[in-house]
This record gives sequence, structure tokens and C-alpha cells, in this order.
Amino acid sequence: MAAKEVRYGIVGVGMMGREHLHNLVGWEQSVEVRVTGLADPHRESLRLGLQVAAELGLPAPQTFSGHRELLDSGLCDAVIVSSPNMTHYEILMDIISHRRPYHILVEKPMCTTVQHCKKVIEAAKQRPDIIVQVGLEYRYMPPVAKLIDIIKSGMLGQVRMVAIREHRFPFLVKVNNWNRFNCNSGGTLVEKCCHFFDLMRLFADANPVRVMASGVIDVNHKDEMYDGKVPDIIDNAYVIVGFDNGSRGMLDLCMFAEGSRNEQEISVVGDTGKGEAFVPESIVRFGKRTEGRDGVVTITAEDERIKYQGLHHGSSYLEHLNFLSAIRAQGAYGPSVNLSDGLLSVAIGVAGQLSIEQGRFVTMEEVLGS
Repeated sequence: MAAKEVRYGIVGVGMMGREHLHNLVGWEQSVEVRVTGLADPHRESLRLGLQVAAELGLPAPQTFSGHRELLDSGLCDAVIVSSPNMTHYEILMDIISHRRPYHILVEKPMCTTVQHCKKVIEAAKQRPDIIVQVGLEYRYMPPVAKLIDIIKSGMLGQVRMVAIREHRFPFLVKVNNWNRFNCNSGGTLVEKCCHFFDLMRLFADANPVRVMASGVIDVNHKDEMYDGKVPDIIDNAYVIVGFDNGSRGMLDLCMFAEGSRNEQEISVVGDTGKGEAFVPESIVRFGKRTEGRDGVVTITAEDERIKYQGLHHGSSYLEHLNFLSAIRAQGAYGPSVNLSDGLLSVAIGVAGQLSIEQGRFVTMEEVLGS
């Protein structure tokens, strides 16, 4: 017997909104999903969203100039929030407090401030009838997921050190250039790097205690100006995160490194072994101390479930499978990435931004408060 159809609405039909639209196509026939609504105040984004739907052979979703109109229409069962970062808080609070129950997949970062994240968590506690999942999809990338499995198997022993290098291209152009300013994005370490702080927590199986960061604007966006203001987002940084089990994580970020073979290079070292993951090569290497260099195993990580690679190497597709599974479970289990995960990924980024600003270690206690 086919499962009941789940109707999706997308709030924010920019680059990521259209990416989600692609990911909701090509599901198995037994999985009934349909995109019924698109909401965005930017007309060109709505036009492009409808164009993508037409190219994919989908019935044209109804369009709305704002998220409240979409919610009041009753056309959806689940809402994807992929609007600019600074709008997430208001939109999330409106969805959670709406008289109709809507399941939510919110793009990272959950919100741009710790205070807003905590308010969303408190509001969601009053709505046990809805699922809220945070879009920290990097954990689903096949090489990253394989590395997580290796760590959980105990092959590496107790994880002591995590190093993540992201060397990539600059921030892309977004609608009205909202991502050029910290006040809109939360800052580079929140906007971009919450993914990596989430992975550090997963690898270390621990929670952060304190953060030290050094970051500057060296190359990108320095010759740009919007409404008389020069962008203030950093384009490179080092971040050290200390965890409550004694392990440490380090992020090496550079956003003017297009000449890189891999965009992400991850190293996790335990007291008995080491594992590495490389994206987009999708290679995983692992070995034990007792076997030395000759014992290192190299494999290619794949996931046959992926029907669409998209912008994030199939991880967004897998994210949707997990979200739909949680909806279908009807409360039997929660989302794979919950609101607490979203909060902590933002909080580490906020601590890093504060550390750069003040030139000191920042404790998670002062960022998270009581």
C-alpha cells in the first residue's frame, strides 16, 4: 500500500531553494511527494523556480510573495526554509506557531544568533506534532558518512584530534548581496562553517568547551561596495575547538583557493588509528598505528540511494530521504539532525567570530549562557 502523499512548500527559491526542488524529483514510485507551493518576495527567484519545475516536468506549484500566505493556503504538509539567513528566525517562529502543523526542514544556519536558536527550540517544544530538521547535510556526503562509520566501529580508538580543511572559491552572489555582511549571515564562521563544527562534534562524540580563532579579509570582496558599505565577511581563518572529553578540532578555511584538488580534506586521529576523507574525490583512507603506512586502506565511498548529485555531492538528496523518513515515522523517532545540533553548530561559529573580534579564547558557557 502506497504511503500518503507529502506536499512540500519551499520558502526562499534562490539557489538553494531550487536545489531542493531538484532533490524532490526522481524519487521511487512508492514515495509520493509533491511540491505544491513556492514563496519568495523576489519575483525573479519565483520565476526561476517555476522554470525549474517546468524543466523537471512538474505541475506548476502555486506561488506566493511571502511565507505567511503559503502557510495560510494549507497547500503543504512540510515546509523547506531556504531563505536568507537573517530571515530564518521570523519564518521559523511563524511556522511553529501556525494553527496548522507543518514539518520543517530549515537550511543552515538554523538562525544567525544563539538567542534566536534558543527561542526556536523553546517554541518547538510546544509543538510535539511537528518535525523540525536542520540542514547540516555534510554528514551525509558518502566519504564523510563512511568516515563516521569507521570512527563508530572503534577502529581509530578514542578520537583525540580532528582537522578539517576547506579550501574553496569565494562566496557566490546572492539576491541583494545579503551574504556580504555579518549582520545578515551571522559571519563566515556561522554561515559557512557551521557544517564543519557539526562534523567535529560527531567525530569527537563530545560537546565544545572553548574556541580560539584567527581570521581576516585578505583577498575577496575588498573592491565591492553596496549602499556605501564594504563587505565585512572574513575570507580565511583558523579555528581551534576544545571539547569536553579532551579532544580538539581545528578548521583551516580559505575562500580564495580555487586551485585545489579537493574542497574538503578531513583527518580524524584516534589513539589507535587515523581516518581521512576527501571531497569531491570521494576517497576515504584509514589505517591503524600497529600496521603503519603499508597497512593504510584506500576506498571510494559511494551511496547507491543518491539519484541527484546536485551542489553537495548527493548529500542534500540523502538529507531529504532522512527528513521524509522522520515524517513517515509519525513520532516514533526524531529528525537525524535536530534543533540542538543546529544550536551548537551556530554557537561554535558565534564563539569563533567573537574570538576573532576580541583576540582571545571564548568559552561556550559565555556564548550559550544558562
